[in-house]
Amino acid sequence: MKQHTDPRSDRRTRVLVVLAVIAVAVVCAYMFLFVTGSWNYAMKVRTRQVLSMILVGYATAFAAVIFQTITNNRILTPSVMGFDSLFMLIQTIIVFFFGAGALTAIDPRAKFGVEVLVMIVFALVLYWTLFGRESGDLYVLVLVGIVLGSLFAGLSSLASRLIDPNDFITLQDILFASFNTVHVELLGVSAICVAAATAFSLPLLRQLDVVALGREHAVNLGIEHRKVLNRTLIVIAVLVSVSTALVGPITFLGLLVANLAREITGTFRHRWTIPAAVLLSIIALVGGQFVLARLLDFNSSLIVVINFVGGIYFISLLVRGAKL
Repeated sequence: MKQHTDPRSDRRTRVLVVLAVIAVAVVCAYMFLFVTGSWNYAMKVRTRQVLSMILVGYATAFAAVIFQTITNNRILTPSVMGFDSLFMLIQTIIVFFFGAGALTAIDPRAKFGVEVLVMIVFALVLYWTLFGRESGDLYVLVLVGIVLGSLFAGLSSLASRLIDPNDFITLQDILFASFNTVHVELLGVSAICVAAATAFSLPLLRQLDVVALGREHAVNLGIEHRKVLNRTLIVIAVLVSVSTALVGPITFLGLLVANLAREITGTFRHRWTIPAAVLLSIIALVGGQFVLARLLDFNSSLIVVINFVGGIYFISLLVRGAKL
């Protein structure tokens, strides 16, 4: 008998294939075009940069998609919970008490481990305090995260005004996400953490498809809503902490790719939206860096461009939501 295929699934498959081809193309272009000087040195540097962009793009996209699912809100990303501001506060405190030289003198593995640990502990304490109880409200958790993020940002701003001007310039460079200063030894550790978080979350993805319908529908369909949300929040904390500690904060990337993934796939199912968001994230980071650095020869940071475009897209989402 002739089997009928779902045309929507076929279209989504074609979308993923096209995105995968584009992602491979931009990675190859970044790796092998416009190489000057030693090929061995260029390949080492570019391989480290590409791997860091793929890893951060994957973690950021994955975390953003599932965070928007559990909050049922398309304009929220994990950065609203204060991770970016906490990272900035940690860097500012180090410079304030020990000077900018301490940031380069500290063992990068120790610094990375402390940053990840602090951010994960912060997230878990916040989750347990505000959401661990039976009566906990997820939106209260998000609101408190926003307030604490503003507090951390204010403390960072205050401390940065009191430090030496030369240290302040160094600090500003560090607070912008950069793929040029990633240490090779940190990539393996980050990949293990991201892989562990992914493996932990895979059994949750089908349940998150149901959670996306809303709490009442999920509960009526037999989903242990609070347990799924608690586990998902742990995954988000690990992914965001690792990616932020590795390269720095990227505020609007998750917002962009998560929403674009839903629009081009036309579904909320995570087996489609997560791969699409990850591929879009890789294209944005690797392709954007290639265009800026190789074709246009700009010294501007890619993250500035992403945040600019993401900010415009964020405003468009607010305007579109207001008109609905």
